[in-house]
Amino acid sequence: MPKHPRFHTLLALTVMGASALPYSVHAQSLTVEQARIAVTPFYDALNAVPGKDASALVMQATTPDWVSCSGQHDCKPRDKVAPSIAGFGKVIPDLKWEIKELLVNGNRVVVRGEASGTPVSTFMGVPNTGKSFRIMSIDIHTVENGKLIRSYHVEDWMSAVRQLSSK
Repeated sequence: MPKHPRFHTLLALTVMGASALPYSVHAQSLTVEQARIAVTPFYDALNAVPGKDASALVMQATTPDWVSCSGQHDCKPRDKVAPSIAGFGKVIPDLKWEIKELLVNGNRVVVRGEASGTPVSTFMGVPNTGKSFRIMSIDIHTVENGKLIRSYHVEDWMSAVRQLSSK
């Protein structure tokens, strides 16, 4: 993929649909480093580590009115999302969520991530088989004052189901 800054700007606008989202893309121009600092605590929360307080990391990374959206109108507030993120670590104690690529446009941060892990109990209807999965995710975060105020996310969970149930 070309590394030219204009390419990333055009790609981000294409991926994000510049006029389709409710927040101004130009509210605050972030550098890549500022964007990485803003999103890292959120991805740290997704990584399962014994004794870690994932909910506290979500609270650290987000504003009180942050919402996580898995669809255009399917958004949940952080007090509902934080416990579910913490719950992933119980079912997948080796869950690892890596930032593979980060694109920035204004106050929007697009993250191409990769999640992997081995469930220790039934996961998404698939009984525990000891198998692992590896999936891709795409997240679009809006950042204000160094905190996430909205996140849209798509994960390839059906691929995880296929990997876990394959013979």
